[in-house]
Amino acid sequence: MTEEVLQAIPHRPPFLFIDKVIETREDGIVCSRTFRADEKFYEGHYPNAPLTPGVLLCESVFQAAAIYLVKKAQASGDADFANRTPVLCRIENAKFKGMVFPGDEIIIDVKDSETLAGFYYLSANVKCKGKTVLQIKFALAMIEKK
Repeated sequence: MTEEVLQAIPHRPPFLFIDKVIETREDGIVCSRTFRADEKFYEGHYPNAPLTPGVLLCESVFQAAAIYLVKKAQASGDADFANRTPVLCRIENAKFKGMVFPGDEIIIDVKDSETLAGFYYLSANVKCKGKTVLQIKFALAMIEKK
């Protein structure tokens, strides 16, 4: 993982699912994560036929989106916005279209859709080996840091 990722969100291993930021755009972000064969969750999901849990693919999306919103907050110069942290508040239309195995790298492309009353509605497309493995829509709220 890069220092850029570590500075943007509070997540740390073993619950950090972003390795690096590839691109930051005005309307979104592209990040990557390689799932290593030695990660503990593979021991139970599934023994002798390891498969990356879908919930962890979703979590990688939410972490990428959090990085995007933190960068957006920093760029805005708005101290109130910058003193907030993104928190997941809605998941909808998660569509799993493929599997991710130990050693696979995913590319996470998050797009900002709209902002309503402090809620940020986003969507993401996750690819592995050039093929879509997850499409999801979700919302994050910016809450005061404690």
